[in-house]
Amino acid sequence: MGGALRWLAWPVLGYGLLCLLMALAQRAFIYHPRPAADPGDPLVLRVAGTRVRVAQRPLPGPKALIYFGGNAEDVSLTRDQLASLLPDTALYLLHYRGYGGSEGTPSEAAIRADARALHAHVAARHSAITVAGRSLGTGPAVHLAATGPVGRLVLLVPFDSLLAVARRTMPWLPIDLLLRDRWDAAAEAPQVRAPTTIVAAGRDLVVPPRHAEALHRAFAPGVATLTLVPELDHNTPILDAAAFREALRGPERSPAFP
Repeated sequence: MGGALRWLAWPVLGYGLLCLLMALAQRAFIYHPRPAADPGDPLVLRVAGTRVRVAQRPLPGPKALIYFGGNAEDVSLTRDQLASLLPDTALYLLHYRGYGGSEGTPSEAAIRADARALHAHVAARHSAITVAGRSLGTGPAVHLAATGPVGRLVLLVPFDSLLAVARRTMPWLPIDLLLRDRWDAAAEAPQVRAPTTIVAAGRDLVVPPRHAEALHRAFAPGVATLTLVPELDHNTPILDAAAFREALRGPERSPAFP
């Protein structure tokens, strides 16, 4: 009997250690900081004493885009893609804390605070603001649209919540008890009033389309439209996907990208 209990103790101990690892190192699984390949001349914001960098292409005029990237995205490179797509729009792309020269370490609370500070900066200079989020960027993008005035919201390969994604990928763990950064976009979606475009990728194995569908259902009726593109995957570059380009441009069309 004692031998059987000892053998049973090993898998229990192993499971406990796995849970402990997830509890202690979960943000290392969520956030994968990248340096800025093209630092350029970034905007630097001070948020509660932390210097946060923003890849920018400042332009005069009413139009501006605030962009939040994926968990391993260097938004300085995305800025260069968007510059050709949106030639008349000022661009502001947040380097999450720990990314691209931003100080600090990333967390949901910190990124939300940084997003609000960036929105305040942009709103003081531009009147027609589009907020876009890709993958992880869904969280701060929906948060801004739910809590502040924005003209449009664009979500590329989004999730309903990081908790829902984690439940699917790690069903053997008590994720509901362990996960701190839940990024519950679906909970904030009902407060969004800006016209919202959601683009989901049919071949997305990271965030399958059912998460975008669940997010779409969370918006108030008539606020959001959902487009599912069968041939896209989670990492399709923005300029390689007509649906992404059209969503970011909105009702206007650029002749350079038919």
